[in-house]
Amino acid sequence: MGRDLAAVYPVAREVFAVADDVLGFAISKVCWEGPEETLTATENAQPAILTHSTAVVRVLRGQGMEPAAAAGHSLGEFSAHVAAGSLEFADGVRLVRARGEAMAQAGRARPGSMAAIIGLRDAEVEALCGAVLEELSGEGGILTAANFNSPGQIVISGSRPAIRRALEQARSHGARRAVELPVSGAFHSALMEPAAEALADALETVEVRTARIPVVANVDGLPVHEPREIRRRLLEQLTAPVRWVTCVRTLATLGARTFIEPGPGTVLTVLLKRIDRALEGRAVNGPDDIRSLTGP
Repeated sequence: MGRDLAAVYPVAREVFAVADDVLGFAISKVCWEGPEETLTATENAQPAILTHSTAVVRVLRGQGMEPAAAAGHSLGEFSAHVAAGSLEFADGVRLVRARGEAMAQAGRARPGSMAAIIGLRDAEVEALCGAVLEELSGEGGILTAANFNSPGQIVISGSRPAIRRALEQARSHGARRAVELPVSGAFHSALMEPAAEALADALETVEVRTARIPVVANVDGLPVHEPREIRRRLLEQLTAPVRWVTCVRTLATLGARTFIEPGPGTVLTVLLKRIDRALEGRAVNGPDDIRSLTGP
């Protein structure tokens, strides 16, 4: 993860070196060598992804490519603010490490899960969640639509009994697929409230500046610039749904036609085509991706 990039581009190596220094351990080694179970632990995965994404953005900037606007899915919203200059990279690494630790702790203290539901409309999933909560009333259940990833693909989040019942209901209502996800907590639900409290404290320790470009927020799909609003949106998104479809459509309204997904994976590029086939998506992970985008 990012090793080839750092081997070819000095600016990428510098990004990984800064992350190592800030965290006090070699996150670069974890990214490049694993083991996988260490890399995928929430408290490590979040700074690792932010670091790789930022390294790609800085390499692209060195090739003369500047973003006109930015957005990120969940953790990626922090990467978007680093790209927009509203957060210094070092501060972003500290924040997402604290965020990851707080989310992992909240997941242990208030166990929950998440599940993907494919083939139902947004309103159907939201109604299903409401019906399950009514059925489980008195049992302290929590259940909410957590990620609106693309039309017909929604992730729900909540307490385990509510998730299990929702999966049964989704299948009976005609969902093409309804499957529990291998996650360590009920992210983007009220079960993450302790993590939000910890993140609020961490946000007070860093400077947040006016964004140089619009950053579209997960919680409402609206562009933000001002520090106070940036802090509020970053805090709210821990317990609020990620409205990714709205984010993409807002970016398109702002004039975006080419979307670059920097860092590991291609998930957002795949979702982009499901949201609007007229938009072009390019996942940029390593040197070959950069050369294909910018030329030799």
